[in-house]
Order: sequence, then C-alpha cells, then structure tokens
Amino acid sequence: MEIVHPRCAGLDVHKSNVVACVKVGGKKTTRTFKAYAEDLRSLGRWLSEEKVDTVVMESTGVYWRPIWNLLEAEFSNIQLVLANAEHVKQVPGRKTDVKDAEWLADLHSCGLIRGSRVPERAERETNELLRARRKLTEERTRIVTRIQSYLEGANLKLSNVVTDITGKAGMAVLRAVVGGETSAQELVKLTNTGLKAKPAEIQAALENSVGPHQRILLKVQLTVLESLDDAISMLDKEVEERMRPFEEVVRRLDEIPGISRRNAQEILGYAGPTLEDFPTAGHLAAWAGLCPGNSISAGKASKRKARKGNSWLKGVMVEAAWPAIRTRTSYFRDLYYRKKATRGAQKAIVAVAHAILTTIYYMVRRGTVYQDLGTNYHKLQNRERVLKRRVKELASLGYEVLIRDFQPGIEALAS
Repeated sequence: MEIVHPRCAGLDVHKSNVVACVKVGGKKTTRTFKAYAEDLRSLGRWLSEEKVDTVVMESTGVYWRPIWNLLEAEFSNIQLVLANAEHVKQVPGRKTDVKDAEWLADLHSCGLIRGSRVPERAERETNELLRARRKLTEERTRIVTRIQSYLEGANLKLSNVVTDITGKAGMAVLRAVVGGETSAQELVKLTNTGLKAKPAEIQAALENSVGPHQRILLKVQLTVLESLDDAISMLDKEVEERMRPFEEVVRRLDEIPGISRRNAQEILGYAGPTLEDFPTAGHLAAWAGLCPGNSISAGKASKRKARKGNSWLKGVMVEAAWPAIRTRTSYFRDLYYRKKATRGAQKAIVAVAHAILTTIYYMVRRGTVYQDLGTNYHKLQNRERVLKRRVKELASLGYEVLIRDFQPGIEALAS
C-alpha cells in the first residue's frame, strides 16, 4: 500500500500515560510517557528529534485534550490529527497499548485515517463555555421541577395561578414560605403584580400545609437556584463578549422561527462562526447527525437510523424545531405535517431540524437574511398534481368542477 506519511506517529492516550509509536519508513520505535505536563513536553521534543511531520491520536474521552493543547501550542511544526475511535478499531485478539499505538501509526502512514474536526483554541474555549451554560440551564430546570414537587407535597398550588414559579410573584411567595409565613391572606398580598387569576382563586391556591422539613427543603433548593442563576449570568456575559465579533450573524439567525439568540450562539459556537469547515449544507447536516447514514449493498439501499453526529448541535436543532412548527405561517410547520403524515412525528421533527440547519448554512455562507417560503411552498411546486387530486376528490363526491386559471390569485397565494 502506498505510503502517504513517511514520518508519522500514533498515540494511544490514557488518563495517566501515553504510548507513542514513531514510524519512519519501515522502522517503528515505541515509548511510554506519563500524562503530566513536563512528560508531554518530553514527548513533543522526542517527536521533533525524530522529525515527525504528523501525529494521530484517538478521541478517548477528554484525555486527548491536554495532549492536543500542549503539542499545538509548543510544537506547531507537528500536524495533529484526531481520529474517531469507531473508525480505527484494532483487530480482535491483538489489543494492547503498544499494538494500538502501532496500529494508529500504520493506518496514518497509509493515509487511511480521516481526521475529525477540531476547531481553533479560542473556538474550543467558547464551546466549553456554551456547554457549561447548557448543563447549568438543564440543572436549573431540574431544580425548578424539584421545587414544584415540594409545593405539591405541601398542597401549595402556586403553579395554578402563576406562569413561572421562579418569576417575581412566585419567588416572593416562595421566600415568604421559607421565612415561615403560612397564611394565605398574607401570601396573596405578595402577588399583586398583575396576575390574571382572580384574588379568590389565588387565595385558594395558596392555602397550604407546609411543614418544617418542607420549609428546609425549599430553602435548600432556592439557595441552589440562586447560585445557578448567578453562574448562568456569569457565563452569559462571557459568551456575549466572545460572540461580539459575530453579532450581526447572530441577529440575522435570531429571525428564523424557533431560533433564539442563545440557539444562534450555540450553533455558531459548535459548527464555527463562518461554517467554512463544511463544503456543503449536506456535510454540515451529516456532521450534526441530522441525516441517515449510507448503507447500500448489491445496489440495494437498506434503512438506516439517523447518525450520531455532534450531539450538542443536534440537540440544539431539535430543540429549535419544536417552536418553529408552532409558527402558523412558517414553511417549517407545513414541512412537519407533510412528513408526519408518512414518517411519524419523531422523523418529521428531525426533518424540520435538518431544514432549519440547511437554512442557517446558506444564510451564513451567503450573508443573506431569512425569507420564509410560506406554508404553500410545496403546493405551488406541484400545482398540477395538487389540482388533479382535488378535482378527483370533488368528483368522487358528485361535483362537477370547472377549472379556470386565475393568475392574480395565484400570485397572491405565492406571496
């Protein structure tokens, strides 16, 4: 097999050590280094002494990251390649740390490893901030759910009269309850912030039987909730500062149905602010795991589930797809119900997420603003077929239909 990289190395990465195999021509040299910073510098110096041009390592958990960061910063003459562990599996029965490193070096020397996308250091740091913010937001949701369960246990039906129990009125009531207040009449006075519910209903909802242990539990959860709010606010400020150069792109993406400002920041953070790493929208959708994989044998394509892809970006897109289909005049709503009729709700929502991501790709790459295609887009694309189907349906009901092309109406419909 043709040698593509004559001077390369493979790294088998672990938590406490790194096994490195340098392959120069047909000669292999293997060494083991600890995973401490100075030992990794020794690894870099050894690779430089061996005049290694490129190094490949597996994406093993988070253990590859410190090695990548150090080699990237201090040994810029060495090209780094990150391999998907699923794509470089060792032959069964021959798996040791040394053989894994040699196997990586053998594959890489022949050019058989396609590197995963690893963004620049600044972009990786932004990704970590975005992921931390999402994790904290999810944890905040769990805390709010836990508070709601404690309120139900105390027969305090606060959620029946307020939209958000962590809003101004809800928090005022919760702090009063934690402080020892149990009188419904006194709690009602704290909700005079324009609630839609009538005073009598509010008082009935605030009649409670909060016990001492429930008061302690609520106090603990409110303390955690406030700390999470402070942490999320801190991350918001940092993300806003890092995304400031791309503010105009974020603003344009915010106009897409279902896409919020936070969603836009996460999409640009995970996939890159310019999306230049992806030649086409299809490449981006495949990387995000929003399209099925290819499985063709003997000329016959078999059904495949959606790829795993980047779970963070996929989660953001599916999350954005649900509010997008609730916009009545949106193209995405029409797409969802068309797909749902034949594929089911889950596949339909993934199709909508795919369509939104495709829209984002072209908006970012072309610098355009969002233009909704409308709910009648597919009907106008297949006018004749829709017309024949409708005429056939009316004829089956006993009606005689006279067709007359009224162009102004068509133009109005299209607009």
